[in-house]
Amino acid sequence: MSDTAQPEDFVDHVRLGWAETHPGFDTRPIDVIGRITRISSLALSQLDRELVPSGVTRPEFEVLCALARSNTPLRASEVTSVTGLSGASTTKHADRLVGLGLVERRRFERDGRVVLLSLTEAGRAVVDAEFPRRVERERCMLDGFTDDELDTLTALLRRLTRAVEDHTRH
Repeated sequence: MSDTAQPEDFVDHVRLGWAETHPGFDTRPIDVIGRITRISSLALSQLDRELVPSGVTRPEFEVLCALARSNTPLRASEVTSVTGLSGASTTKHADRLVGLGLVERRRFERDGRVVLLSLTEAGRAVVDAEFPRRVERERCMLDGFTDDELDTLTALLRRLTRAVEDHTRH
């Protein structure tokens, strides 16, 4: 059991296993990173399941959301930049979304070599239906936290995100 007298969770069991096999080794980073990884895995698996009826995968939904957030059509490289997908993955997902009629490709007027991606009405409908459900699921995951706790957690996770981003750039 952890120091805060909370019930043990999956990560506590992982740490206990490491403590038994590597006594004296500080596994405290697992308390934080292990839980973030676990939360991410569970949340993304739930999103995957929830998206099945829409006919799109989670990465495809991320492409749709990137396009929905933009006021203008985007180049594939811009979609890649805002989603974190690889360029090849963005192309693959865009191809499928075009085939489903959710995204359209258009040549850039000033340079015909540049292809822009934008949502179709059907693509916008998928985002408009699924995005609120996603936010509500995530809100439910945070039930039981006060506004102050959520503000503190957000601030701490923002610091951690910046630290990880800075560390991975070097």
